[in-house]
Amino acid sequence: MGFLTEFREFAVKGNVMDLAVGVIIGAAFGKIVDSVVKDLIMPIVGKAVGGLDFSSYFITLSDPPANYAGPMTYEALTKAGVPLFAYGNFLTVLLNFIILAFIIFIMVKQVNRLKRDTPAAPAEPAATPEDIQLLREIRDALRRDKA
Repeated sequence: MGFLTEFREFAVKGNVMDLAVGVIIGAAFGKIVDSVVKDLIMPIVGKAVGGLDFSSYFITLSDPPANYAGPMTYEALTKAGVPLFAYGNFLTVLLNFIILAFIIFIMVKQVNRLKRDTPAAPAEPAATPEDIQLLREIRDALRRDKA
């Protein structure tokens, strides 16, 4: 059995072990997509809207504690317990979801195409219609008479 045939059978059957492998691969794939969004796409989007770090877009919903002397960054304010309206972080996660959903859509579409391309069992040849059979017999008889 060839590698591609074996892989096709693996990809189109739906047992629990295959699903488990898919979940593990999906988790690793999700990390790759997170990195693509965070490290490649969002810096470009952030640059287009005037900032390099898109996750730094937030609105503080209350003042930091009186004794707070740290930086006014998302991470530091979150650790200090300041409630934030983090729309930049939300947009990052939303874009991550859209990209991941698109990639999963493409993968499912390809698996469905593989299912359709799987060759069916060879069909039995259709029986020759009676009139065609009769014409063939007449043709064969005429050839025998000429010979």
